[in-house]
Order: sequence, then C-alpha cells, then structure tokens
Amino acid sequence: MIKVGIVGGTGYTGVELLRLLAVHPDVEIAAITSRGESGTPVARMFPSLRKRVDVAFTDPAATDLGACDCVFFATPNGVAMGQAGPVLEAGAKVIDLSADFRLKDIATWERWYKMKHASPELVAEAVYGLPETNREGIRGARLVANPGCYATAVQLALLPLVETDFVDRDHLVADAKSGVSGAGRKAEVDLLFSEASDNFKAYAVGGHRHHPEIVQGLRQAGGKDVGLTFVPHLVPMIRGILATVYARVTRETDFQKLFETRYEGEAFVDVLPPGTQPETRWVRGSNHCRIAVHRPMGGDTLVVLAVEDNLVKGAAGQAVQNMNIAFGFPEGRGLDQVALLP
Repeated sequence: MIKVGIVGGTGYTGVELLRLLAVHPDVEIAAITSRGESGTPVARMFPSLRKRVDVAFTDPAATDLGACDCVFFATPNGVAMGQAGPVLEAGAKVIDLSADFRLKDIATWERWYKMKHASPELVAEAVYGLPETNREGIRGARLVANPGCYATAVQLALLPLVETDFVDRDHLVADAKSGVSGAGRKAEVDLLFSEASDNFKAYAVGGHRHHPEIVQGLRQAGGKDVGLTFVPHLVPMIRGILATVYARVTRETDFQKLFETRYEGEAFVDVLPPGTQPETRWVRGSNHCRIAVHRPMGGDTLVVLAVEDNLVKGAAGQAVQNMNIAFGFPEGRGLDQVALLP
C-alpha cells in the first residue's frame, strides 16, 4: 500500500485521477490540494465520488506532500516545475501530468510554452512516461513526465512505422480530433456550449505545442529525425481523441502483422482486425488505445486510425499506469474499467 497525493485536484484530470485511484487496491489517497477549495470535502464538489473518497481539499502550502510515496501534479503548465523539487528531495516519486518536463530541449520548451523554465536540472532526469517505449526507464524513475493526450495517440499510431523503414518518415501527416475536455475545466468563450456545440473546427494549424513532443518521441524510437504535419481539431463531444495518420509506403510488408507484432503483449494497445474503423466511444472511460491499419484501394498511402479517451490513456489513466510500473505493481492494476456504451 502506498500513500498518494494529488496537486491540483479540481480539474478534469484531477477528478479522473481520483476516480481511478479510489478503486486501486494498493493506494491510499492521503492528500489532494486546492487553494480555492481548501477545507471542502472532495465528495461535495464531485458527488460521483461519494462513499469512495472521504478526504477534503487542503491548501498546498500547508500540505506535507513529502509524506506521500507518490505525488501527481494535475496542474496547469508552469506549476510542477517550481514545486516538484522539494517533493523529490523528501523521497516521493513525482508523476507530472502537465508539459513541464516532457521536452528535453529547454529552449524549445520555453518557445512553445512562453515562460522561463524553473527547473532545467530536473528536465534532464525526467523520464518520458509512454510505457510502450520507456517502460524500463519508468521503472527506476523518480520523476515521470506524463505524455500529452494528442502525443499519446499519434505516437502509438506511428511507432511501428518509424521503428522500421517501410514508409517515408520525412512526410508523415497526423490529423487529430479531440473532445472539449482536452482544453481543461475552465471558462473560455470557445468552450461554451453554444460555441462548441454543432461546430467542428481546426486550430493551431500553424503549430501545436504537442508537435515537438511527438517528434521528440518518434525520433527517440526510430533513431532518426521525422517530418510530421500535425493538425488538431475540436469536435462537439466531451471525451475522446481520434487520430488519423497518413504515411506513404516505400517498401512492401504486411502492415497489419507489423502492428500486431509491435504491440503484442501490450495491455493497453489493441490492434483491431483488418477493415475495422474504430470509434471514440469504444474507449470512453477506459485506458485503451485502439488502432486500425488501412491501405485504401491497395495504394501507396497507409492510413492508421487510433482512438483513446483523452482523460484516461491520454492523461490520468496513463499516469496511474506509470505509477504501477514505477512501484512494481501489475501494470493494469486499477485500470480494468470497460469502456462505456452508449
């Protein structure tokens, strides 16, 4: 049994962490912080957790996070980098769900996130938390940088291709759609019901901050640079990501078998039968990424479809998966939820 703390527990990823950790047999939720809600019982703010979580929010300044074995930062970008150091020094492991430790190049991070990095020395230590590529590193890590939601789906769709030489890795395209919860639990005009409903739009076409994260991961996996065009879209649903990835075939192989072999034994990556067209509701509420491989009309373009729940495999579920690996628990412990239908 380990004690865990959550910094920033009032957002969507924070409450998703609570939902998953509340049923984890090896976890005691020892602390959850919020400056604005200090003293409020968690179950009062989130009645879905009644009789599951009986702690109250506490002020982070008055909370001994160092008494925890593992601390999750479910905070806006820029918070964890200033607070993770003392937690690590106290002996706790840290899993950061923000982007603070994902990019190894500090200058690139500062350019995309528009602030100066407060802990560059920790960036060098942090292990990127995509289990399908960094499982051994996560196992021994003190600090895990949990991947972004888009970055998880796109990388899982492309890993078998960049690790081999059957496609043109210089001209990859990822077209991804996400539900509105990916923007967080905040009040913004673009996220109002009357703005997002009955609408479908692309955004950040000139460059999205998950792009350097995706490219960094693919470069590490394949051992060479890749060229990627990545365009995200907002669709009027709450949860889910559908990433459609395109690659030009340069050498023949059985691509279905390539993907099945690459992900054989991976508990949370499901390569679907040929001809399947996955839907986001197939993974809603679960920690799975489901992938389908297509070659339209037998041509030279490979199309890979990947679906995930952006709040689970794209955020909190993957964070719990990383915790399980880091503490030596079975990797799927607490993550056996079946997707919700309808």
